[in-house]
Amino acid sequence: MFSKEEDAKIKKEFWTSFGKSFPRKWILYDTKIKDFAFKFYCDNKKAEVSIDIEMKDEIFRNAYYEKLWSLEGILEDELKCEVYKDEFYTLENGKVISRFWVEKHSVSIYNKNTWREIFEFFVEKMTAFEMVYYEYEEFIKDV
Repeated sequence: MFSKEEDAKIKKEFWTSFGKSFPRKWILYDTKIKDFAFKFYCDNKKAEVSIDIEMKDEIFRNAYYEKLWSLEGILEDELKCEVYKDEFYTLENGKVISRFWVEKHSVSIYNKNTWREIFEFFVEKMTAFEMVYYEYEEFIKDV
């Protein structure tokens, strides 16, 4: 295993390399909806692209979840894969959020030989998530 310093160095190199390989401005937290964000994630087994709905108010969180759920078929058509969803997804810190995400398995942030594959997955899937968001932004925001 890696020391904390080595782990941090590898992760920094990974994210820096991604940014240099695919320089563009992603929506991420700039959705104009508080606690509604697009996220990239990678660990030693898989890569994920997600939409996280993190509102503390369960009624609002549920309302946004229902809006996205109603677009599930469109999301899957655009992403060209199954979109996972969990209305009560629990983060490692115990916080409950709602999440829609796609995954790529058999890749690792610690294996540079899979970085290109991860980066291409990130770009393809995040672009598709963003396209659906831009197309249905007013519908999604109308809560």
